[in-house]
Amino acid sequence: MKNSYFLDTSYILALEIKIDSNYQIVLESWIKLAISQPFLISTTYILDEVITFLNTRNLHYKAVEIGNRLITSSDIELVEIDQKLFRQGWNYFQKYGDKSYSLTDCISFVVMENRQISTALTLDHHFVQAGFQKLP
Repeated sequence: MKNSYFLDTSYILALEIKIDSNYQIVLESWIKLAISQPFLISTTYILDEVITFLNTRNLHYKAVEIGNRLITSSDIELVEIDQKLFRQGWNYFQKYGDKSYSLTDCISFVVMENRQISTALTLDHHFVQAGFQKLP
């Protein structure tokens, strides 16, 4: 079975936007990781964040390109956020008022816990705060 990793917004954006200050480090991380052909888990909320970020910067064509690639990839599972996951994420969010987690972060943490995924592809330190590992 392939290793599974959670794919976060910050990693996708850094990998796709070559002028991003983290592009090189994320690219090197991805090249090393891609050799093992990992299975990636993300959510429709992450997809929404990526598309919204790009579109609000007048990069509609890039938002469509990346969105289609994520939606159609056989190596990425996009978890639909149903009422149950939303409530679990909301409960997580309420429980950690001392942190600056976003609701999307909290839903991501719940998905990772439910899927027993220990590592996120992310630049967001909140994943480490929540007890997960991160790459790079």
